[in-house]
Amino acid sequence: MEHSISHILDSFEGKRENIIPILQKVQEEYSYLPDDLMQEIADFTHVPPGDVYGVATFYAQFRFTPAGENMISVCRGTACHVRGAPRIFEELQDQLGLEGEGTTEDNQYTLETVACVGCCALAPVITINEEVYGDLTKQKVGKIIQERGKENGQ
Repeated sequence: MEHSISHILDSFEGKRENIIPILQKVQEEYSYLPDDLMQEIADFTHVPPGDVYGVATFYAQFRFTPAGENMISVCRGTACHVRGAPRIFEELQDQLGLEGEGTTEDNQYTLETVACVGCCALAPVITINEEVYGDLTKQKVGKIIQERGKENGQ
């Protein structure tokens, strides 16, 4: 698969300090950082490819595999953890047929954990495509996934 990011690079100067915003824009467009673009980013910013990979692997926000249509993030902050986030994560794994974090075979869902969503009063919390769901139980999670499946024609 060949990708083009010239339209993204046109809005930046070819400097080292542009690496993170360029990576963010590329991921925003492709849902991940395709390998074939890392060299192009390195060339554009005049930085060795290993340094670009180093930046991308340092930050948890960057992915090297395609994300699903629906991104589910489970908060693992202290309040969420204490109020049952591990059970919510396990329920999501069961509902989606995943072992750990990852993307479903049909590319409909990607499941991940995040350090904190910032909605501690609603703990435990997940987000699906930036929509927040709080005060969750295993049963509520099951209903949410069923509803989303219906919306997506599954």
